Amino acid sequence: MYTSLILQALSVIMVVSATILVVKGMLHIRSRAEKGVRRTIDVGAVSFVVAAAVYLFAGIPYPLSFAMPPTMHAMTMDMRPASLPIPAVFQFLANRNRFEKVADIGQDPNGVPVPTGRKEPANIKVSLRAKEVISEVAPGILFNYWTYDGRVPGPMLRVREGDTVELSLTNDASSLHMHNIDLHAVTGPGGGAVLTNVNPGETKTFSWLAMNPGLYVYHCATSNVSTHNSHGQYGLILVEPKEGLSTVDKEFYLMQGELYTAGGIGKKGLVAFNSEGLIDGVPTYITFNGKVEQAPRMKAKVGDRIRIYVGNGGVNLISSFHAIGEIFDVVYPEAAMGEGSAIFKNVQTTSIPAGGAAIVEFTVDVPGKYTLVDHALARMNKGAWAILEIEGEPHPEILSAK
Repeated sequence: MYTSLILQALSVIMVVSATILVVKGMLHIRSRAEKGVRRTIDVGAVSFVVAAAVYLFAGIPYPLSFAMPPTMHAMTMDMRPASLPIPAVFQFLANRNRFEKVADIGQDPNGVPVPTGRKEPANIKVSLRAKEVISEVAPGILFNYWTYDGRVPGPMLRVREGDTVELSLTNDASSLHMHNIDLHAVTGPGGGAVLTNVNPGETKTFSWLAMNPGLYVYHCATSNVSTHNSHGQYGLILVEPKEGLSTVDKEFYLMQGELYTAGGIGKKGLVAFNSEGLIDGVPTYITFNGKVEQAPRMKAKVGDRIRIYVGNGGVNLISSFHAIGEIFDVVYPEAAMGEGSAIFKNVQTTSIPAGGAAIVEFTVDVPGKYTLVDHALARMNKGAWAILEIEGEPHPEILSAK
């Protein structure tokens, strides 16, 4: 129990003694050939090196994965936290030409699949590609994203309760790491992850039954899971209830996520991953759909009924989702559906846990630009916002200047 402490204490004593010997030898040296002086200096120097080595050895901790389940021990980030993980940086630089440079990493929030419109279950085929790319978090700030289909989040998937889904995952040959996929909608160990561990260039396929309606997160569950997710590997899958969802005018897809980069917020150039920030839970950037928004991409008209599918890719923070200037008429809390599930009405802000989702609906009555935020408002400084732009005639009886 006390071995490490005893070794470190003895090594400190040895360092002090060695330093005294070396200093004593140097003070009395007249000739390097003097036998006694040479021996004193040599013994002191060797003792110093040995003591330093013992001290470092006694202080070696377990790898970060030691507290994780044995099947999830880290493979890509099994090291102590560091602001600049040197081995990973050198590996990345040596292979930098393999990665595609993506002009826009942010998933289009308009990219919601159309409703299935089916009354009966069907066999559905889905294909996804894990791919490591380089793109901008904000102008002039580039990061090595790990993605599904080259965007963050990955594409929104949509199936119906009772469908049998055949999912194929390919790991692009340009990737450096193994990847897989865990869908929270899948019943079974790993949510499909244990069946889809794919090395670069490989493809694996599995099938599963969509048993429960709801909006679910999917993400990479390759160890170290938090590392893969905080590089952008997450998305949403909607399992429609048998009766379908009510008709709305506009549907949007948003996912909050966290990026951990070395050098602090605003550092320009290609920024390295910051594993210390990840472990401490202090992200450099918090984004909606992968990057800091530059121009509104969600647009609608006055009177439109709007539904937003909102997810939280995590990996550390709870999102307090809020639309400034609107009230959610309907909220499916934690995206729960089915018999007995709660539906909230007239909600100002809804909580979305890491690895969770929610569905919000509202009708817009006044034109203008509405800011969607995580109402932990300091996170707006890190990028946690998006704009919903509404066109149409004003309604002064609802809002007007006096």
